[in-house]
Amino acid sequence: MSDPRFEEILAPLRANVKEQGDIVRKLKAEGAPDLDIKQAVAELKLRKKVLEDKELSLAPTSATFDRAKMEDLLKQEQMLEVDCSILTPETVLKASGHVDRFADLMTKDVKTGDCFRLDHLIKAHLEKIAVEKNTSPDVKAECRDIHTKLEGMNKEEMAAVMEKFNMKSPLTGNDLTEPIEFNLMFGIHIGPTGLVKGFLRPETAQGIFVNFKRLLEFNQGKLPFAAAQIGNAFRNEISPRSGLIRVREFTMAEIEHFCDPSNKKHPKFDDVRSTELLLYSACNQMDGKSPERHTIGSAVDKGLVANETLGYFMARIQTFLTRSGVDPTKLRFRQHMSNEMAHYAQDCWDAECLTSYGWIECVGCADRSAYDLSQHSKATGIRLAAERKLTEPKVVDVIEAVPNKAAIGKAFKKNAKQIVDALTTLSIEDIGNIEAKLDKDGTYDLVVDNNSFTLSKDMIDVKRYKKTVHVEDVIPSVIEPSFGIGRVMYTIFEHNFKTRENDEQRTYLSLPALVAPVKCSVLPLSSNTDFHPFIKELSSALTKLDISHKVDDSSGSIGRRYARTDEIAIPYGITIDFDTLKEPHSATLRERDSMGQVRISLNEIAEVVHNLSYNKLTWKEVENKYPKFEQQESKGN
Repeated sequence: MSDPRFEEILAPLRANVKEQGDIVRKLKAEGAPDLDIKQAVAELKLRKKVLEDKELSLAPTSATFDRAKMEDLLKQEQMLEVDCSILTPETVLKASGHVDRFADLMTKDVKTGDCFRLDHLIKAHLEKIAVEKNTSPDVKAECRDIHTKLEGMNKEEMAAVMEKFNMKSPLTGNDLTEPIEFNLMFGIHIGPTGLVKGFLRPETAQGIFVNFKRLLEFNQGKLPFAAAQIGNAFRNEISPRSGLIRVREFTMAEIEHFCDPSNKKHPKFDDVRSTELLLYSACNQMDGKSPERHTIGSAVDKGLVANETLGYFMARIQTFLTRSGVDPTKLRFRQHMSNEMAHYAQDCWDAECLTSYGWIECVGCADRSAYDLSQHSKATGIRLAAERKLTEPKVVDVIEAVPNKAAIGKAFKKNAKQIVDALTTLSIEDIGNIEAKLDKDGTYDLVVDNNSFTLSKDMIDVKRYKKTVHVEDVIPSVIEPSFGIGRVMYTIFEHNFKTRENDEQRTYLSLPALVAPVKCSVLPLSSNTDFHPFIKELSSALTKLDISHKVDDSSGSIGRRYARTDEIAIPYGITIDFDTLKEPHSATLRERDSMGQVRISLNEIAEVVHNLSYNKLTWKEVENKYPKFEQQESKGN
């Protein structure tokens, strides 16, 4: 926001954010209690939101978008996308942490059973109390304090808030239940017996991780390599809202790029080094500063972005989004702050797009370190690692816990295999602990899947020896770009929803020709049978060049038919008229956004549309080459 008048308004809000950001930094540096840090971070988020809301309110285009009109237009298209759902065994999502941690707190109306997401309910209730005239200053202050702490509250603390403020169902006024932990995954039972528990997948990534070993073999055991997947994911949201922004079933596209953790350079990074991105760093967020423009090369060189591979994908994400129709002036990359960052992540940036809903995350791009493969390897006992050749052989100390299968089998019978498998996955540290405990007490309690088994010295032989190795195991790091296709689609629709100047009732979608599903319409001026051979000839020529098109020979004026094709984003229209019947045969080519028209020979026009559709030619170049057709479209059509 460059207008000095706006900066005068925003300056005190920026100062408020920076002041709180400094407090957060100080608390972390001093090792303050977690609750104090969470409270300070929550206050920082509130101040950031006030600043961002004010920035959006000052933006000249923020209040002009008519979402209802755009949604009415989209409903007319009658387009559906279908995909098969994917079943995931519980063991996979247990290893990834989704079974234990992928949950929200909710509460229910005791009479009707209506469900509410608890943090949203508390926020709304406290905001309502805070604006009431008869609310005392002390209660208002308490509401603000709870609001700042809410994100870090556990089930018991939220229950206390519900009780203190005597919260009821906002729909009926009925009593509410105690807070309930609600896992966001859809549970299912697999197989004819129903004994195998599973879930509809909450993301597409885990399927790639569990197939890592096979994917590595396909790549001849070499790093780096990548795998991609697109498909439906399912999250049992307590209260889905905001159209395509938050739904229970949605399409994801994810790339998992596996690389050596000691070498995260990318061979194509120089190709994107000069790409400029709007970066909203964690530091700028805490200081109340605006996002700043950097080339991705300088951002990586300075350490603002963690490594080349992460930076490469961020640059490619921007190129994909803008070529697909996202407005580049409404796109930024926001870095996760330390309190948002997953404990295993080394860096994470969200591609956020500005819409009528505010800034929404459309693509996440994270360096997930080696967390996922480590977790699945630990859970399954399967080695999920690549090999790195050593420049020189080296001698290493090896320690192994060798199970006495006969003794274990005799003592534990059907559980023996489970115990033996667990012993083969132990870390060096675990084996050392077992050895020390056996030497001291003569027994060791091994915990496997929440069951404890007491092992004696005769069941385990701890062996130590030296070994010369020429390679070493490497658990790859994962760089993950993750696309929410529905959110990207919604943003593209909103950024390209337009109204004709001086005619607000005439709306259209200005999708780039590259992504428009239908590239061209063929419009005979009337139902005159003399036009039929030319329509057939033109349709055949377009088909040979793989140009998707539709013939609209319906009744109605040409202006009305142009309007219909504009609504469904068709970028080019070819009109067959009475001049087409004359030698040399020609037709009118119209461009959707400018409504400009040129006259082109019939034997050239299909190739021109092909080159326009795939960015080999610009409309300006076409206008400079071919004569303009000056007939104007009637406003009333």
